[in-house]
Amino acid sequence: MQRYKAVVAYDGSGFSGYQIQPRGRTVQGEIEQVLRKLHKGEVIGVTASGRTDSGVHARRQVIHFDSPLKLSGEQWIKALNSLLPDDISFLKVEAARSDFHARFDATKKKYKYFLYGGLVRDPFKRHFAAHVRGAFDVKAMREAAEYLTGTHDFTSFCSAKTETDNRVRTLIELDIQEHGNELELTFVGDGFLYNMVRIIVGTLLDVGSGKMEISNIPGILAAKDRTLAGKTAPAEGLYLWEVYYE
Repeated sequence: MQRYKAVVAYDGSGFSGYQIQPRGRTVQGEIEQVLRKLHKGEVIGVTASGRTDSGVHARRQVIHFDSPLKLSGEQWIKALNSLLPDDISFLKVEAARSDFHARFDATKKKYKYFLYGGLVRDPFKRHFAAHVRGAFDVKAMREAAEYLTGTHDFTSFCSAKTETDNRVRTLIELDIQEHGNELELTFVGDGFLYNMVRIIVGTLLDVGSGKMEISNIPGILAAKDRTLAGKTAPAEGLYLWEVYYE
């Protein structure tokens, strides 16, 4: 058996998340179904760098799988993409060492969140960026973001469904770029908790709209209380942008 490392992109708007579920269409389910066809009915499981929720996109998700087939990267890409639906594409496939693990070997991840302001929502962006009514104070949001970078216990900024007890993560970068009425937020960290990025975005939006003071952020971090942070921002604005390995 050869282990393969693959980079996959997908539009998450038509999926009930990445991970296979009893009901609903999933990215993992579609990929494994195609791999089963290529292996004449044999079940080939895939492991990803992490799960994405319903409606969340991935520009460069990383997965691994084991196969007895000895195909080149180009052959894999051609075979897989010819059978996959239009909202999933394999960008790269390469042979990996036998103990490579897409999740446990990842050293850091980059997420991006896209949103736009204004009174009128754009129907052509409804699956790919979040709409926020009105304007926001970007300067205040950037000041608040400075309190969140570094190593912290992010219990206040993760869902109650978070399974791990260790909520300490290092947020290496939190950058906010303004493009007209659009914002592009970039998050780079050594790991992310369930809904962590979306809750941080919701909190920063509260700061940007004047609903929350910048000075509240350190206290929210210290309290380890989810109820003190902002709402979870919509899924459609979030993209798993890059996964890094040594």
